[in-house]
Amino acid sequence: MIERYTLPEMGRIFSDEFKYSTWLKIELLAVEARVKLGEVPEEDFEVIKRKAAFDVARILQIEEETKHDVIAFLTNVAENVGYESRHIHYGMTSSDILDTTLSYQMKTAGELLQKRLKKLLEVLKRRALELKHAVCIGRSHGIHAEPTTMGLKFALWFEETKRNQRRLQEAIDAISAGQISGAVGTFEHLSPKVEEYVCEKMGLKPAPVSTQVIQRDRHAQFLTTLAVIGSSLEKIAVEIRHLQRTEVLEAEEYFSKGQKGSSAMPHKRNPIISERITGLSRILRGNSIAALENVALWHERDISHSSVERVIVPDSCIALDYMLHLITNLLDNLIIYPENMKRNLELTRGLAFSQTVLLKLVSKGATREEAYKIVQTSAMKVWEDKSKNLKDELLASPEALKYLSKEEIEEIFDMRKMLKNIDYIFARSVEAE
Repeated sequence: MIERYTLPEMGRIFSDEFKYSTWLKIELLAVEARVKLGEVPEEDFEVIKRKAAFDVARILQIEEETKHDVIAFLTNVAENVGYESRHIHYGMTSSDILDTTLSYQMKTAGELLQKRLKKLLEVLKRRALELKHAVCIGRSHGIHAEPTTMGLKFALWFEETKRNQRRLQEAIDAISAGQISGAVGTFEHLSPKVEEYVCEKMGLKPAPVSTQVIQRDRHAQFLTTLAVIGSSLEKIAVEIRHLQRTEVLEAEEYFSKGQKGSSAMPHKRNPIISERITGLSRILRGNSIAALENVALWHERDISHSSVERVIVPDSCIALDYMLHLITNLLDNLIIYPENMKRNLELTRGLAFSQTVLLKLVSKGATREEAYKIVQTSAMKVWEDKSKNLKDELLASPEALKYLSKEEIEEIFDMRKMLKNIDYIFARSVEAE
């Protein structure tokens, strides 16, 4: 069953409502911390808690005049709170709430992406086990190499997705940093205990050293990690695109009833989901470059990073969320064609066994150079004449028969022996989970 993608969960994290709600939460926590330090009267804080509110439309209206989003927000909150609002934002700078909020948004988005990766892993494991012994030809440089199994492709993707889970967790840990440290990070007007209190309540850790901003290597790590994950998804998508080519057709994206492939050619069934994933991965990589450019800022702060992050952070999180949804559905419903896998396996008429023959000749006393020449001579005849096969050419080769009996040549062309270690590979990977 194809699950429909809906944006609300990830999109909500980057909405104005979520952002301003988080700003307000941080401001109230900072006041609450100062109450505990004896710096703000309890009764004033009760008024603030009761009256503190914001209106997105009003904030935007004020910002038209102030040209400063945080001041517009604070002005709107003060309109609702009144005199006691003097305690709000005391000793803080704009980036204290901007950066702590952005960290919280990225952490929350990262946790949603982890859920997506978990679902993808479940699908990859199921399909890997299902196709564990489904033999197909392996390719290097796009050319037939030796037999493998379709299950091994899924097992490979399973392992890479596990690595991506670990990478993402490290990136989430790196970005889960907050600051309430003042204009240049020196806590001149505010106790560090306020920062500790706010961060603990937000599920963040205080940045050990900050300037006016949380340092952007953290953000770069997060966004480059999303780009790596996107590249892994593109890798899967490119493989499916190749496998779906008409000449290959070992796998195919699910084509639903009523779906159309081309406005001009009614017969078309195109790998559009894989192509979409391929395209979106380019956005993630481009955004990661912008994140790296944000690391170097002037002195204690400039705002050259700010406009960039308003685009690249939500866009990258939403894009990857969508890509993970697409790839999970795609692989869950991917159609496999065993008969075409068998046909393609036999297309080169035994050439996939050339290394097995080579090594058998060496084990029987031939030098590697001599063995290579014997096998390549027969193999080239098979390449050039579509009526020939490697086994028959070897059986007719005096050079090969100097080392191998006809029975030994027959035994070489046994597919089961070539794939004898599939169970071993699965035991240390998919089945080890």
